[in-house]
Amino acid sequence: MEGHVGGGLEDQERTQERGLGMGGVLANLECVALGSSLPGMGVKRSLQSGGTLLGFLAQILTILSTATNYWIRYPGGHSGLWQECNGGTCSNIPCQTMLAVTGACMVLAAGSGIVGLVMGLRILCHEGDSRGQTTSGIFFLYGLLLLIALTGYTVKNAWKNDVFFSWSYFSGWLALPFSILAGFCFLLADMIMQSTDAISGFPVCL
Repeated sequence: MEGHVGGGLEDQERTQERGLGMGGVLANLECVALGSSLPGMGVKRSLQSGGTLLGFLAQILTILSTATNYWIRYPGGHSGLWQECNGGTCSNIPCQTMLAVTGACMVLAAGSGIVGLVMGLRILCHEGDSRGQTTSGIFFLYGLLLLIALTGYTVKNAWKNDVFFSWSYFSGWLALPFSILAGFCFLLADMIMQSTDAISGFPVCL
């Protein structure tokens, strides 16, 4: 009788040990799963989406600023980067060095913005998650080109009498912070991804 009781106790203890072993395995798997879905991943996704949206807004403003002829107003007309309009008639502006530099920088900025947007959309579609730093660098270059163009145009026209900057000019300035913020969004998202990868390389639960 005592043998049967002792054998039953041993079987019960073995069953409990197996249950604990399976529970430990499941607990470790749960911890690994939690480690692979850290909260930073959601933040990274939000930053990438925000950076793409900011880049899109900056691109719209840049194209609008570059293509329109309302950079400055003066009595009797208004002028842009390519044409000046007087009395309802617009004509091409003769070649001027500073104006040509401004126009070239604005066109290059728009091109950089298009490249940055394409790369941002690829990152959102999981086709190039490792290109966050490159995308942020492109948006920073975008902002630098805008700054050069707008500063040069400001220096050229700020001292003139009866000349007032208009909405095309201010649209360019509005695109500048959007492009810089887009670059920071992708840079921070890339930093979060790198830190998450570093954390996932260590055992989360023992």
